[in-house]
Amino acid sequence: MTDYSSLTALKTRLGLETADTSADTLLASALTSASRSIDRTCGRRFWLDPAVVQRTFNPRGRIVREDDGDLFLVDDIGSTAGLVVETGSGSSWTALTDYETSPDNALADERPITGLLRVLGTWGSATTRLRITAQFGWPSVPDDIAEATLIQATRLYKRKDSPEGIIGSAEWGVRNLSRRDPDVWALIEPYILPGFG
Repeated sequence: MTDYSSLTALKTRLGLETADTSADTLLASALTSASRSIDRTCGRRFWLDPAVVQRTFNPRGRIVREDDGDLFLVDDIGSTAGLVVETGSGSSWTALTDYETSPDNALADERPITGLLRVLGTWGSATTRLRITAQFGWPSVPDDIAEATLIQATRLYKRKDSPEGIIGSAEWGVRNLSRRDPDVWALIEPYILPGFG
């Protein structure tokens, strides 16, 4: 698992000296918690597998019938290096090459592949499974996700000074922390998968 920003960036955001390591454990914990919270809220992760991984999918509920063929919705795929698509079940698998990745130009736009289109074809019967070997995740961490991570990690780090969820300021007085940071939400909302958030 990868954090979506760096310790150095978080220290800069907080106005801390980068050479000061006294708070590194708390800062690292805040970064990791913020990153994993974004993953859970969005229903996806934004780091790329370091090597190809094999996953098996049941096509039920994952196929969209399009005019030009069946689109199989897959977990985010962040690279076509080592991509292998097979249909079958049990110990009998057949490799396929007659598919297109979707959306068009996803990787060139630094977005993941989210579907495989069988042009003018289908993905098989209800008992067929799809086995995909790929680097799952995103090609790179989107800038919005990195910024949301920094905002949320800053908030989590400062939370140690407001154990009851109350913060004080000479300008604003005493107030409760909101349950959800509106800036974090605005940054991550476009990346949330349907059914999450």
